[in-house]
Parts: sequence; structure tokens; C-alpha cells
Amino acid sequence: MFGWDAARSSAPTVSMGITADNVRTMRRQAVTIDGTVDASAIYLHAVPVHGAAHDVFFVTTTYGKTLAIDADDGAVLWEYTPPSYGHLAGSRQITTATPVADPDRRFIYTASPDGLIHKLAVADGSVGWSTAITSLPSREKIASALNFFRGRVIATTGGYIGDAPPYQGHVAILDAATGRLEHVWNSLCSDRHELVDPASCKESDAAIWGRAGAVIDSSSGDLFVATGNGRWDGRTNWGDATIELDPDATHVVGNYTPTNTEQLDAEDADLGSTSPALLGNGWIAQGGKDAVIRVLEWTSMRGTTPHRGGARQTVPTPSGDRLFTAPAVWRTDRATWLFVADNGATAAWTVASGRLRTAWHVAVAGTSPVVADGMLFVYDPGGGLHVYEAITGRQIATLECGGGHWNSPIVVDGRIALPEGNANARRTTGVFDIWRLR
Repeated sequence: MFGWDAARSSAPTVSMGITADNVRTMRRQAVTIDGTVDASAIYLHAVPVHGAAHDVFFVTTTYGKTLAIDADDGAVLWEYTPPSYGHLAGSRQITTATPVADPDRRFIYTASPDGLIHKLAVADGSVGWSTAITSLPSREKIASALNFFRGRVIATTGGYIGDAPPYQGHVAILDAATGRLEHVWNSLCSDRHELVDPASCKESDAAIWGRAGAVIDSSSGDLFVATGNGRWDGRTNWGDATIELDPDATHVVGNYTPTNTEQLDAEDADLGSTSPALLGNGWIAQGGKDAVIRVLEWTSMRGTTPHRGGARQTVPTPSGDRLFTAPAVWRTDRATWLFVADNGATAAWTVASGRLRTAWHVAVAGTSPVVADGMLFVYDPGGGLHVYEAITGRQIATLECGGGHWNSPIVVDGRIALPEGNANARRTTGVFDIWRLR
């Protein structure tokens, strides 16, 4: 899944077989594919596809095609094309969602810009079910990575560039076995616990569109999301807020909005441009388009009482620019680390007693970073995959590749996978990069 685990730490807990010495020798294969993947890949090791075992990358393109790509040679093993592809290809209606795999390793779940979530067989791409999570897909976009927890698929919705109303951000929970839409939490008109006609709610926006989507505390099953511009009243409208929901997404069990929530709404400075980062011990880091990262003592934000203000610390984003990426949280024996990249820089902090302490900073842009084997992998959307020593920030290598947008790498089994391209170019072809050890 995106971010390695349901909490979106982006920090694998096992060795991936890549070192500071051998990463420089990795060879890149640029695979031409039928679409742009403005997201991340997921990976399954040694799964049966068409009757033989393969290591496989799975990606979803902006117009909803999902491809299974052989990790060893780059061959496309199968390709699923949603029925809506013909009339949506080349249009503004897209998805930038990363798929998620079922722990049984027999199925994956993907999104398409027609508002559907699909269950696809790993073996051949055949469809198990397709379920709508919006009644107005031309306005409500599935932008964020899908998540999976305890037999359920979790998806979120936002809006398109320009915020044309009506739409509401919402969390949708689907039964993985049957595809039944079990629960819906709406960020506006949250007293309505069903898939609503967006025009029937008096308020619009409050998108849930951070790259990580819904972040899950694996100990409790609670979901954490951040919302974008929209009305906040602390009762049924939750624009520009960090929200904790119960595992069924039926009740708000924790909440926070900045003191200047109306200003954020008026200035298009979404709090929800990035998802919450769970730092542990009751602390959360929440970024935003206002170029600020807030550290929240979440135990003081619990309950249904509206919590306006109360951040324990604020720090600027790495370059003082808007934040659109998912942070990485790395826990070692000695410290917890937070890594963040934005459009102008990449930075690392250690976390101690709920405070961020700057560890290092480089003036190189990046998308959502990944920590693996003691190294930080950061894709510069201008071109190039940079590898740093995670603790010191010393640059180890730069792997050559083309430009992109929100694409981010994964590091697994001695390989690195990274899609290229920008969804806003509306292309129906693209490039998928695979680096392998010699």
C-alpha cells in the first residue's frame, strides 16, 4: 500500500537490500505504458499471474487503467481498462489515487475517475466488483491513495482544480469481500451518514485530498483525515480541520482547526493539502498550503467539543512553500524522525517530547519521501531521484529520470519503482521507471 503501512509511515521495517554503495550502480529501465501514473506503485512478491509466479508492480493511470508490470523485466502482464475510459480519456476528469492490495495477495483495489472503486484479481485483472463512492464524479475527485484495514477498503474524495461546486469531501468504507458501501462520513453536512447528492448539502468543498488519504492508527483502527477549504462550525461542517473518526467512520472522536480557519478558507490555504502524520505518543504533525507544519498534542484534541487552535508548535515547511506531499515518519532505537519535502526543499526533524528539532535541510525539491535501509529517497518533480543518508542528509546518489508532479517512489526487494509524468498534461501514455541492482 501507499506509505508501506496503514499509518502511512513510508518507512519499511525490513531491509530492502539496497546500500549506499550499491545504489549508485542500479540500472534504470524506462517502461512505456498506456497512461500517466501521477501517484505511486504498489508491489507484491511472488504472486501467481496467468499461472506463473511473478514479482509485480501495480499502478493506476489518470484515466483509470490499472496495469500489472513484471518487476524483473518490465513486461505488462495484464491491463484493466474501465468501461468509462473511452469518453474520459483526454478530459479534465482524472484520478491520482494509488491502489491497495488485499492482505490475501489475491486481489487489489483501484479507483477510476468515474467515481468507482474496483476489486481486481491479481491473477489476471478480472473484476470482482465495482462500487461507486460518489454520486457526482464530475465534481468529486478520487485523488488520494486507497487504504485497507481489517477487511475494509477506505477511500476519500475531494474536488477538481478550481473547486467548482457542489462537492463535499468524504470518507467511504467498503466491505472488501462484497464491495458493499458500509459507511460514509461527510466533511460537510456530517450529520448525514450516507452518500449524498452534493447539491443537497448547503455547503461545498472541504475536500479530503492529501496524498496519503485516510491515515489509520493500527492499534485502535481510528481514521485520521485532513480537510481542505470549506465552512467550519465544529458541529456538522468541518472545513480546514484535522479529524479523527472511529473505525466505522460514523463519529468524530477528535478534531482540530487553526484559529484562523476563516482566513485559510478565504485565501485558498487548505489545511488538507497533506494528510496527518502520526508521530507516536499522542502527537500529530499537520501541514498545509499556508506553508506551516503544526505539531498537535492529540490527547487534548479528543472528543466532540470543537477544538479551535492549541497547536503546541509550528515550524515552516522546508522552503516556506505550500505543502502537497505526504511526510515520512521513521522510528529508530534512538529517535523518531519526520521527513518532509516541498516544491523547493527537503528537511528532516527529530521528534522529542512533542517538539520538532531541525536535523538537516537541503534546497532540493521533492514529492512524498520514503525511508529504506537508512536512506531517504526523494523524487524531484523537475527530474531526478535523490538518495540521502537519512540521519545526516549527506547526498549519496542521484538517479536519472524524467519530470513529474505528485509521483513518488517505492523501494522494495532490491528495486526502486517510480512513475513519471503530470496528470494535468492529460496524456494517455507515460513512463514507469524501474531501477534494479546489477
